[in-house]
Amino acid sequence: MGIHDFKIEMLFVSNYSIGNGIGKRLVEYAIEVLNVNYVDVNEQNQQALGFYKHMGFKVFKKSEFDEQGNPFPILHMKIK
Repeated sequence: MGIHDFKIEMLFVSNYSIGNGIGKRLVEYAIEVLNVNYVDVNEQNQQALGFYKHMGFKVFKKSEFDEQGNPFPILHMKIK
């Protein structure tokens, strides 16, 4: 997991560990201890979008391009 300026920049969990609560525990730690309240998700990554919604994040803005200017819509999310 990578954090910068109260935002989750990246979170990777092994395919073998998905569904075991590791991602949930990492995000809970980030919220409770590191005061994270933002994450950006590629709109096409429905698994990540569902995960962060389940964790209490809501979309507050959409960008049509990623940070490199590529046409990959990004959903900007904030914790409730």
